[in-house]
Amino acid sequence: MKAIVYRRYGGPEVLGMEDVPEPKLGPESVLIDVRAVSVNPVDWQTASGDLDGRFDVHFPVIPGWDVAGVVAEVGPTVTGFAVGDEVIGYVREDSIGRGTYAERVAAPVRTIARKPVNLSWEQAATVPIAGLTAYQSLVHALRVEAGDTVLVQAAAGGVGSFAVRIAVALGARVIGTASARNHDYLRSLGAEPVTYGPGLAERVRPLAPAGVTAVMDMYGGEELVSSLGLLREDARGRVVSLTNDGVLEHGGTFVFARPSTEDLDELRRMIESGLAVPEITTVLDLSEAAEAFRLSRTGHVRGKIVLRVSAG
Repeated sequence: MKAIVYRRYGGPEVLGMEDVPEPKLGPESVLIDVRAVSVNPVDWQTASGDLDGRFDVHFPVIPGWDVAGVVAEVGPTVTGFAVGDEVIGYVREDSIGRGTYAERVAAPVRTIARKPVNLSWEQAATVPIAGLTAYQSLVHALRVEAGDTVLVQAAAGGVGSFAVRIAVALGARVIGTASARNHDYLRSLGAEPVTYGPGLAERVRPLAPAGVTAVMDMYGGEELVSSLGLLREDARGRVVSLTNDGVLEHGGTFVFARPSTEDLDELRRMIESGLAVPEITTVLDLSEAAEAFRLSRTGHVRGKIVLRVSAG
């Protein structure tokens, strides 16, 4: 089968399309004919070596953790899925080597769920990592509910867009940070936009004079420090960070999304009930993965980049 592979750490230039053996099917896994995958910052961060301290890496590496496709074969102990099922998955294992930028993927059943029926393959591929990160941050870590005022950083990005939509669906008021060109987009999602960067606290306080009740941090550093200062006194510790585990020192939670069929199923139900998925900014062919990395690395992408693998 064809897959995107890198054999050493580096930038987009290390990616190449290669013929590789088909993945072996474990007893509790399904084999997926891949239709689309989405590109996440963690994909190129992993390829550059940024996560070398957190995961064992086995070269050559097939990047990617998001997938949308059709079950082609099931392992002998699998009972919840059948050949022909349309699924999505956050196929992250405990080490890095066998990813989703490929024509076929072997996915443990704990990492997959059924595809939302109202989404295209490209839309469905945007759901797993971004959706789980937002859902697990807001629902499990922050326990957001009606009446909360939530500050969401990088609110126009893939995770941020999901977070705004989910928080609004939960009945919260959302203040979202983004560049000025994305403010109308945030308003369309139901957020009150503010410009990110130095002076953030001074721009948020007029909107929430009493402070916010929860913070979703995407940057770390000074942005995290400024955000902590915006929390109401009775909301201290209600902060999650996706980039800086130093948030633990402030009583907050460091979130690195975990595969969960149950959470993916809940996202599917929300989406089928009307929760919109993030905007897709670019769809490329799998062979153009290096260009997708280049676009993602700019940090100015609104919504998601998707790689089309097969039309079925």
